[in-house]
Amino acid sequence: MAKSIQMDKLRLGVCYYPEHWPEELWEDDFRRMKEMNISVIRLAEFAWTIFEPQEGHFDFSFFEHVMDLAHQYGLKVILGTPTATPPAWLTHTYPEVLNANVDGVLYRHGMRRHTNYSSPKYRELCERIVSNMVKAYRHHPTLIGWQIDNELNCQMDLFYAETDHIAFREWLQVRYGTLDNLNKAWGTVFWSQTYTEWEQVYLTRTMVGASPNPHLALDERRFISDITISFAKLQADIIRELDPHHWVTTNGTFGHIDNHEMTDQLLDFFSYDSYPQFATVRVGDDENPLNDRAWSMKLSNVRSMSPNFCVMEQQSGPGGWVDSKGMGTPRPGQIRLWSYQSVLHGTDLLVYFRWRTATMGTEMYWHGINDYANEPNRRVREVGQIGEEFAQIGELVAGTTYQAEIAILQDYDNSWDGELDQWHGPLNNQSVRSWYKQLQYRHLPTDMITLRPTTVLEDLTKYKTIVYPHAAIMTDETAALLQEYVAQGGMLFFGARTGYKNPSGHCYMRPFPGAVAELCGIKVDDFTLIKGTVKPAELNWRGSSSLPSGTTAVGFNEILHAEQADVVIMAEYASEYYKGKPALTRRTVGKGQVWYYGAAYNEPVVDAILDEIGLKSPVAAYMDVPSEVELGIRYAQEKAYMFLLNYSDKQVTVHVKRPFVSLLDGRVVDKEVPMDPYGVLILEK
Repeated sequence: MAKSIQMDKLRLGVCYYPEHWPEELWEDDFRRMKEMNISVIRLAEFAWTIFEPQEGHFDFSFFEHVMDLAHQYGLKVILGTPTATPPAWLTHTYPEVLNANVDGVLYRHGMRRHTNYSSPKYRELCERIVSNMVKAYRHHPTLIGWQIDNELNCQMDLFYAETDHIAFREWLQVRYGTLDNLNKAWGTVFWSQTYTEWEQVYLTRTMVGASPNPHLALDERRFISDITISFAKLQADIIRELDPHHWVTTNGTFGHIDNHEMTDQLLDFFSYDSYPQFATVRVGDDENPLNDRAWSMKLSNVRSMSPNFCVMEQQSGPGGWVDSKGMGTPRPGQIRLWSYQSVLHGTDLLVYFRWRTATMGTEMYWHGINDYANEPNRRVREVGQIGEEFAQIGELVAGTTYQAEIAILQDYDNSWDGELDQWHGPLNNQSVRSWYKQLQYRHLPTDMITLRPTTVLEDLTKYKTIVYPHAAIMTDETAALLQEYVAQGGMLFFGARTGYKNPSGHCYMRPFPGAVAELCGIKVDDFTLIKGTVKPAELNWRGSSSLPSGTTAVGFNEILHAEQADVVIMAEYASEYYKGKPALTRRTVGKGQVWYYGAAYNEPVVDAILDEIGLKSPVAAYMDVPSEVELGIRYAQEKAYMFLLNYSDKQVTVHVKRPFVSLLDGRVVDKEVPMDPYGVLILEK
């Protein structure tokens, strides 16, 4: 059962750093927050030096004073444990707490996340500061919850300190029991890598060619996830014991953490940090990109952990560190647009980063709602408008949940394995982006879900269609679960390089696509990676829909062979030495269908498939929505609220076929409904 935040209404919050500002500003800040309908502040996640200025000497009076004043203004407080930024005295006295790069060179004080989770000394000191902090504030009337650390594995998700190598060996002994089992799992007979003593085993180290044993590398990422979760657990356990009356969360989805497992084990709900503008500076050569709208895919992933969640940091201004590329100022309306993007996807507590832009430090160009001068600006006015709207609609929308009939399926093992393995990792990035983009442009609400050891059939059958594009690691048990899903009526899509690896990352000695070959009714006769001088083959579509002339099968080309008579060839290769051979197949199994595509999906192929299977937007019968607008629906029993978000810098028009009530202003809309640039429309169904 997924864990959700429990809010009686939509609430606005803001990250506040009183340690950065003179005390004479605090009361005016809190007064203005209340005027803007901001009711929650996040404090203290970087304040270890204030709590413990010298080793063993604690002083919690500063933030107690801040919280007392916040309470006078009716503000509630989220406290962050400060373990992401240890004091200088700590790293100077105990250098063994520092993380190291792959060469074993220590990272030094001056940034954040420069420690390692394995250090017994660091764990001891973290336990002590968290225990004392919880005891100091647990009874304060303004406290509503705890945030563990801040953005676990942000900036750094690889760990090579000496204590990490030791902890890795211990983790492996639990996982494998014996060196014989480890050697088998890692295939160490190759290149005479066989281990005869545990002390010979290390995490990745610098080597010729910079290509580690891939099976070691996969276990390394599993280990990092487990050690990160154990670090969070030591804090969660302290809070649960000393303060069982307040909720516990943590924020951000970063590398090499199974956030689903962490949420299940430790948290009351998951929290996310939403910076949609990141998607606009990482577009690459993508044609017709989603830009900031692409951030909805990340928010969809958070929903799979907590259908209703907290955004602990919502972008409220231009971003950028001193030494990194900056981002432009959000245009008028974009902060409001991005805020409702988060709300659409399940946010019930929205906390802006930050109240006022820092005047010093690495983040002095990471702007907040207020500028340095602390005078009214359009960002303040825009957040004020959102506050007014939350006050109006908050009780109606809180607790409703996003609904989708289509899901893109992923799993941690394939994601981690694909970081190193260029024979399937890039294919997944290509396919997921193409599917999500075209589903967005066609107004088909989509979930991002994660296959886990605990996944059962009922977790899948809520979706009519599932896309699981390049699951290289595939077990017979997973294949059986997916066959059940198809047989009961589901439509399932695979892509190239499916099913050829076992959980250790070894290639199966069985025809591709391995465990799902029988389900798909095919085998792979031949294949080629598309790279360098190897060109992708063109496609000839054989279905009832159309495919633009010259469309190619990108990334990888598998030459398929139908093994079962009921396999239907939906597309063939139209060039290269495998011209005329199957590229895309479809097979009916029970009440459902399974499709297999011997390449990475691109937008023209996804469009042709969507036309072929006839998927329609849930609002198609009573509304025509332009492609620039994201559509999603939050439901609860008899209630349904349709969110329409215009990501365009131009006015667009929504055509409705019957009257609707606009939730934000109470007016009745009918026929042609104009939406301003970056406009937001919420219609009650």
